[in-house]
Amino acid sequence: MDNQSPIIDLLAERGVSRRQFLKFCGTMAAVLALPVGAAKTIATALATAPRLPVIWLEFQDCTGDSESFLRACRRPDPLVPGATDPSITDIVLDVLSVDYHETLMVPAGFMAEKSRADTLQSHAGQYICVVEGAIPTANNGGYCTIGGRTALSIVQEVCGQARATVAMGACAHDGGLAAAYPNPTGAVGVRDAVPGLANLVSLPGCPANVVNLVATIVYLITYNQLPSRDGSGRPTFAYHDEIHERCERHRYYERDQYVLAWGDQGHRQGWCLRRMGCKGPETKHNCPTVKWNDGTCWPIGAGHGCVGCASPHFWDQQTPFYAASGDD
Repeated sequence: MDNQSPIIDLLAERGVSRRQFLKFCGTMAAVLALPVGAAKTIATALATAPRLPVIWLEFQDCTGDSESFLRACRRPDPLVPGATDPSITDIVLDVLSVDYHETLMVPAGFMAEKSRADTLQSHAGQYICVVEGAIPTANNGGYCTIGGRTALSIVQEVCGQARATVAMGACAHDGGLAAAYPNPTGAVGVRDAVPGLANLVSLPGCPANVVNLVATIVYLITYNQLPSRDGSGRPTFAYHDEIHERCERHRYYERDQYVLAWGDQGHRQGWCLRRMGCKGPETKHNCPTVKWNDGTCWPIGAGHGCVGCASPHFWDQQTPFYAASGDD
């Protein structure tokens, strides 16, 4: 598809109706906590915007964030029998032109490296860089090399010319699991690998939620700037409220009704998981409202406590995951 074709035309080719497109825009406005009327502004911007080139870099990672990106699939539309409602992936694949992604792209070897180089040359200052995984810095970055180059040199080159950079997931945010003690490879997140990067937005989580990635990019396309961020570079629309405050089990916390053993009566009745190690009171994320698996569920909703994966250095700071911390 032509990167300059209006998105609305590309969506029509994929069978996405105007009603479905406007529904998506409304969802994005809600996720971004924008005022009434913002959905129309988003729709106008997306309908005429050219496809946005993306370079997706993978370094010290488990590919979980790429899996999150791919797991938003089409679902039945309850309003139209036999039809399907476009999910985030349906829209994002026409909003974005993913020019380089080692896991998803067809080219391999030198041809893959050429794809990245071509985007750098032809779209400098216009593309989005998404970084997945930590960047090792020990031994001159030698613990992760691609095409004979270190991850450190690649991320510095690509981020330095990007319109915006998204640190996708805990590892890209602050090193994640790779940076956990004793951190033998000197793993760091994007902020430390590319100091002074002003156009960086971080989406910590293990993995990050694709809804927040798409909402960030939609905001950038609509308003030509990144959304409001906190001191850690996290967008406030997704990382402002504690999980605890919006959790469906919060009412049991207020009644001092806690699960005390997996499978006990309180667990079966959906009581608070705080005393089983749930880190919801210390973690800021929109998991309870955005949820996972096409908005159908999330860890606490499935009976498992939050492990605080959106918190700083959670592998070191939030362990042990199955022991309560702080005051009840």
